[in-house]
Amino acid sequence: MRFVTSAAALLLALATVSACGSALSATARPSSTRLVVFAAASLSTALSAAVPAFESSHPGITVTVSPGASSALRVQIEQGAPADVFLSADTANATALVSEKLTDGAATPFAGNELTVIVPASNPAGIASPADLARPGVRVVAAGSQVPITKYAEQVVHNLARQPGYGIDFAARYEANVVSHEDDVSAVVAKVALGEGDAAIVYVTDAKASTQVRAIAIPAAANVPATYDGVVVGTSAHLADAHAFLSWLAGSAGRTVLARYGFLPPPP
Repeated sequence: MRFVTSAAALLLALATVSACGSALSATARPSSTRLVVFAAASLSTALSAAVPAFESSHPGITVTVSPGASSALRVQIEQGAPADVFLSADTANATALVSEKLTDGAATPFAGNELTVIVPASNPAGIASPADLARPGVRVVAAGSQVPITKYAEQVVHNLARQPGYGIDFAARYEANVVSHEDDVSAVVAKVALGEGDAAIVYVTDAKASTQVRAIAIPAAANVPATYDGVVVGTSAHLADAHAFLSWLAGSAGRTVLARYGFLPPPP
């Protein structure tokens, strides 16, 4: 009986130590960090692959992506929206946050892009070249004036106006054909894909991501490079992890994933 009692006491002691050890381990184990990333709409498809790749190499960090127009996302951050990282489709919006001292550190270029014309897969308007964007009756879909794709597209249109055969009034004729201004580039692509517009100027990556549109190349002499900048938001409660994500995306691993979706290295 004494032996049984001693054995029972020993087992109880071991169980107590084990339970305490488990409790200590649970206490010591770091909790999962959730990063909120505000990202340009044109990054949505690529990030659907990049985020899982990052998470698999960084256990304990999960990433939630909130896509939208870079200009609108910047305003949300300025108004206090909770975000850890901001990925912009241009340099201007990221630089604005740096200038306003709303970031932790400088902007980091992480990707590049180019522009192309898209038409519905059936191309009902019979568009054969960017010159047709200014043809009477063609319905051009664009984004809002503050959205980065609009600013890039305006540069392309003015460059095209200087190309042989386009005419100095090409930009004015193009603008007269714009029938809507969408919230972001994803909405532009969707409208063209549905046949609610005849054409649009978007990023090459947007054309590549959609099976419902066809791409018509813009002459290299008129195309413009797009630079994507990222910043860590200064109010982030997870600054180290936020920097880890941005550094990963801008590094070789992140760029390898982005390249699969048509993104280029950031222009020098």
